[in-house]
Formats: sequence, structure tokens, C-alpha cells
Amino acid sequence: MQAVLALADGSIFRGKGFGAAGLAVGEICFNTAMSGYQEILSDPSYRGQIVTLTYPHIGNTGVNAEDMEGAKIFCSALVVRNLPRTPSSWRSTQDLPTFLQTHQIPGIAGIDTRALTRRLRDSGAQNAAVLTGAEISDDTALSAARACPDLPGRDLVQDVVCREAYTWDLASGAPDQGYRAQATVQAALRHVVVYDFGSKRNILRLLTDRACRVTVVPPRTTAAEVADLRPDGVLFSNGPGDPAVLDYAQEAMRQIIAADIPIFGLCLGHQLLGLALGAKTIKMKFGHHGANHPVKDLRSGRVLITSQNHGFAVDVDTLPACLTTTHISLFDGSLQGMAHRDLPVFSFQGHPEAGPGPHDAGVIFDDFTHAMHRHRERRHA
Repeated sequence: MQAVLALADGSIFRGKGFGAAGLAVGEICFNTAMSGYQEILSDPSYRGQIVTLTYPHIGNTGVNAEDMEGAKIFCSALVVRNLPRTPSSWRSTQDLPTFLQTHQIPGIAGIDTRALTRRLRDSGAQNAAVLTGAEISDDTALSAARACPDLPGRDLVQDVVCREAYTWDLASGAPDQGYRAQATVQAALRHVVVYDFGSKRNILRLLTDRACRVTVVPPRTTAAEVADLRPDGVLFSNGPGDPAVLDYAQEAMRQIIAADIPIFGLCLGHQLLGLALGAKTIKMKFGHHGANHPVKDLRSGRVLITSQNHGFAVDVDTLPACLTTTHISLFDGSLQGMAHRDLPVFSFQGHPEAGPGPHDAGVIFDDFTHAMHRHRERRHA
């Protein structure tokens, strides 16, 4: 298929189409991860975005059911440099073009992704359109890109979340198996309620690994309904769109904080914590998307190599007195973690669950379980 990528600034990139034929629009971003394209495509946080993968060879290992982080592909379209003809992996059950076609997502290959990434770094994130098919038009793609609504001000959470509460009891599996087999946890020591704003499955797996009984609830669940579940802790998950418009989530978080329940905010949940307590969020120039981002823990001095996926950030200069900075990005100094000075409430901007990415930040899940344990001991003392 013919294909064209048009940026709102008028830039045109031509290539070869794969996956589904058609037109897709969204804010274009670039991800620097060298592996994990299936986890990236199925991450609900990419709703409303066109993903450019900077690693030149994408699709080498095909796809499989076990590596899905969500129920489907959530990004609008995929942009790559080279697409292999045949995947090679014993785990592969489908090639990448068929995977995209199944989910009705267009892709474009043969793009100079290095030139595209440099343009986005220089000018910032912008809207774009991918048009594939037998007949394409630069003007049609450009008009669609310029007509696409901007991400700021949009609540995209409702497009990617569960509609009813459900329980999760599948763990990561034994580490010596070489892949994430799913296994049922036999005993749960703590009950965690996860607010689903687009939660990745590995968040739920890692909680279950730590002997947590997990209940996932829709984003508009009230604080009173959560309290009725008697959780030991509440996790506010990752998700897409502008956190500033999620008034209902901010109010629920304030009420749960007032109810003296431990809270862990992750990615979008981190931004919601800042907003709930009086800070402000900002739209970043081109965001953080990748699996190789260094983050410094200011308390210990340790540097974590982390997975990242966010286009908004909490403005550190607006933090209220009750919050202290715990982590910063070593790329640009942006806020990556914060904690309440007096309560078991904290957050992290990156993705400690990885999927894809390194596991350095997985200790933050341990911090959450320890906080729940200490809080329970204090209440029963």
C-alpha cells in the first residue's frame, strides 16, 4: 500500500503502508525503546497518539497473547523505519502487519524516523495523520492532521477503562520460566483497590506477585464505594489524556486521603495526586516515551533506569508544602516522584511495572506494600 504521514506543521513523509488501510489522526510522539513494541501498542496510555518507534527494526519477533498490556491496540497509528518480512521467535503467533490489521490500525514503514524524531524534538509534539491505501492524498492527510483536536483539555480515560469492577488474581509466574506465565496467587495478605484510568496488566501482576488481592474499579467510582471495599491501599493507575480535566478523580483522591488510606499514584495517578493537593500540571514539549530514562531517587542517591510514557508533568514549582520531591529525571530535571510529608501517600511519574523496560523501579511496588503494612500495624497498635 501507499502511505503518507502528514504533520500539522506541513511536513510530509511518504512510505509504505501496512496493517489496516485508512486514515488515522492523533498527536505524534516518539518512543526510544529498543524492544517491547507489542506492550507499547497495547498500552492504553497511548490512546489518541500516533507512535513513532525510533529503533530501526520493528516486528522481528512478531506478537503473542502473553505480551499484551491491554485488551487491544490503543494508539491511533504506528510509524517505523524497517518492517521485516518474516518474524522469528518461538513465541510468535502472528506477524505485526496482521496484528495491526486485526485491530484496524494503520501503519507506515520506510520513514526516516531519525529525521522525524529530530523535528519533534526541535518543534515539540504536534498533531499528525497517517493515510494508507490504494489512493492517497497529501492534502487530505494534512487537512486531517490540522483538524485533529489537541490533547490538552481532553478526557480520554473513558475510552480505555473497565465499565464494572472486577478482581485480578494472576501473577507474573516463576522468573526462571523465561516468559511471563500467568499463575494464580494462593494467599493474599493485603487488599488493593486499583482505579482504572487505563491500567496496564503488569501493574496488576506485580501487585499480585506481592501477595495482594486486587480489585479494579472504574474511574468514576466514588471514594465511599472504595471505602466500602475496605482496602489496605489504593493505587491510581496510568492512563491517557489531560489529567487536569479529571475533576472526579481528583475529588475521589482527596476524600481517600482524608479517610487515611495509603495511596500510590502511578503516571497519570502521580499527576492526579499533585492536582488533588493543589499543584498544577504542564504539557511537556515532547514528553517522555521510552525504556531507558534515568531517574534519581533524591533520598538514597540511587539512579533507576526506567520505562516512561507521559506527555504531561506536575510542575515542581507549584507543589504544596505537604508534598516533598522524591525523584527527578536526569534527562531534564522534571518531577518524577513525590511523597506526602505526614501520610502514607506517594507517587511516581514513570512506569515501575516496566512492560516494556527495565525492572529497576519495581522496588516502588515494595514501598507501597511496606507502607500498607506499616499503616495496618499503626491502626491496630
